[in-house]
Amino acid sequence: MLRHAIATTALLTGSVLLGGSGTVAASTDLAEACPNPMRMADTGIEGMGQLDEAFGPFQEAFQEHTGLELELYSLSNRTAAGNALRYDEVELVFAGPSEFVLFQQEVEEGVEILFDIKRPYYGSTFLAKADSGIESLEGIDEDTSIAMKDTGSTSGHIIPSQMLVEAGHDIDELDITMAGDAFTHALANGDVDVMAGGNDDADYVREELDPEGDYRVLAESDPLPGDPVIIRANIASECKTRLRETLRENRDDLWEALISTERNEEKFLNRGAELGFSLTAEDYQVIKEAYEAAGIDL
Repeated sequence: MLRHAIATTALLTGSVLLGGSGTVAASTDLAEACPNPMRMADTGIEGMGQLDEAFGPFQEAFQEHTGLELELYSLSNRTAAGNALRYDEVELVFAGPSEFVLFQQEVEEGVEILFDIKRPYYGSTFLAKADSGIESLEGIDEDTSIAMKDTGSTSGHIIPSQMLVEAGHDIDELDITMAGDAFTHALANGDVDVMAGGNDDADYVREELDPEGDYRVLAESDPLPGDPVIIRANIASECKTRLRETLRENRDDLWEALISTERNEEKFLNRGAELGFSLTAEDYQVIKEAYEAAGIDL
């Protein structure tokens, strides 16, 4: 009876056992040190329904291991995410590398990386049909039609633009279309001569859209830093430190929860992707340099 009463009291106070230690101290400390609930957004998802579908299992795992309530917060774009961080409307944002660099500049109080999603295969590829006559980035001219993804996309706009500049081009003189989600189809259907996007996008064209086609890789970038999960810098240091430690201790369970949904499995589960806790703001300097090299304003 005594054991039952103790267990019931622990549940009522929101305490959660954390694996091998058999203690409830970590979640109790977090509840005292951190905002509760914590609010989380994703810059690539609009609408609560899609957020729930993508992050429902992760939300449950986060709450279980931290003892903190996690509220999903719907945003329409990265500008809205920046405003939400600036005005303390959210604590966490799943973002891309370009967005992290942007938020560093726009959010007066600053942002930090809570953890990141490492994707060793994350980079940019220029792809053309083999019969196009184009064999390299240097072979592109003002008559070459190029499809890129979304404006501000790290792998589908910023890095490809830098690669073109480094190949000797003035991107303002090239025929570039920001085609959004249609950019892969634009190449497969022959609507453009060249596609520039993520490595996975190039694979998608060759393996799924047009597996019988003959394509040539014109250039590939170096691997890019992973997607950062951002936390506001003005949150108490004690909270950030203990939260990061708790998430690291339970990284396997959190990762399995994250990739258990169709959207995140498709986006993240490839070639050794995993949760990481080692990247810092310095690792994203390469993205800022890419903006500068391409002459694109943040």
